[in-house]
Amino acid sequence: MGHLLIFGLGYTAGRIAGAMKAHGWEVSATGSAGDIAFADRAGVLAALGEASHILSSVPPDRSSGGDPVLDAYGSALTGRALFYLSSTGVYGDRAGAWVDEATPTIAEGGEGRRNARAEADLAWLNLGARVFRLPGIYGPGRSALDRVREGKARRIDLPGQVFSRVHVDDIASGVVAALVQDAPPGAYNLGDDLPCSGNAVTEHACRLLGVEPPPLETLEEANLSDMARGFYMENRRVANGKAKRVLGWSPKYPTYVEGLAALL
Repeated sequence: MGHLLIFGLGYTAGRIAGAMKAHGWEVSATGSAGDIAFADRAGVLAALGEASHILSSVPPDRSSGGDPVLDAYGSALTGRALFYLSSTGVYGDRAGAWVDEATPTIAEGGEGRRNARAEADLAWLNLGARVFRLPGIYGPGRSALDRVREGKARRIDLPGQVFSRVHVDDIASGVVAALVQDAPPGAYNLGDDLPCSGNAVTEHACRLLGVEPPPLETLEEANLSDMARGFYMENRRVANGKAKRVLGWSPKYPTYVEGLAALL
């Protein structure tokens, strides 16, 4: 069995850690929930020396735009079995069109606003990593059901707006498949089979909970944060065929219907 070192033991990486332990792997991690402090250079380098596989879920630094893991430990990662949790935001706005791993990212095409995630994505690919591009993540405690219950659900009036999403446990199963098979380096989209509007998901969650959906709002009326507003300014459908072909991956929750039913 292998030894996985995780940089950033957060919500998604925590599910991956649990799944790998169930496969008999040893797991070490940085982060508040991990056993190594990121700033403990000696401890991290010792863990790197013991690890057979390395996964980073650490996003780029919002202020500098740099990748904290590559900036601090990049020299120790060359030639290693690397895995990185990225975002489908690297594709930018595609006006609702389908994207796959062959679609140029913002960093490759030089289009649109500067995207630190796209630049980090490209840097990890250049190191030979398996890069998992993730759309909107939902799961226990983080779903449309929770937003409806908490009174935080929104419906934004943007006809034709489409998003992809994925259950956190389907991310874990895809990453586990890549780890245990020593999958070929490259990018992998892990999203479900039904890109759709956020409104459709919110409305279905309301039906499941037996409540009225929130009113439709314009983007201006919603008064969203810059980050949330940026999310609504991008429109694309994410294809998952490569992960199915190469990893033998199949989402347990192929649409939000199955995913929300399980969470309920």
